[in-house]
Amino acid sequence: MSKQKIQKTNAVRLLDQQKIQYDLIEYTIEDNQLDGVTVAEKVGHPVTHVFKTLVTTAGKGKIFVFVIPVAEELNLKACAKIAGEKKIEMLHVKELLATTGYIRGGCSPVGMKKQYPTFIDESAESLEYILVSAGKIGMQMKLKPKELIQVTRGTFAKLT
Repeated sequence: MSKQKIQKTNAVRLLDQQKIQYDLIEYTIEDNQLDGVTVAEKVGHPVTHVFKTLVTTAGKGKIFVFVIPVAEELNLKACAKIAGEKKIEMLHVKELLATTGYIRGGCSPVGMKKQYPTFIDESAESLEYILVSAGKIGMQMKLKPKELIQVTRGTFAKLT
């Protein structure tokens, strides 16, 4: 009896290196359903505990990462202010892989190609755990919000 080996992503390797406790949760995707609410249903966790990673830019070389609940929308104006920029916009999906090392639907705030300024919605701070992408479509990692802050060198802020 062989146990199926989970393919480790950069995000998972980084958590292992820093000895951060997490659980991996795998699920299947049909018809390219990448919306986070569907993911929350598939993994059986409250939609308030499942977070998505959004990557933004304020111009050449200025990248910011925002982690928000899957059912919420990013307030770009507020986020620009938090990031200390006049204006930010979503990074174009075709630039995502080259910038972060991850693809749309599998973008983790942990283990990107570079350490970008990362902000996590303040709603996570009071939760016992949150789920974020583990770095590939069909895999989430469950961890404590404070440990996500630690590994991403992030900051809690009002993002939605």
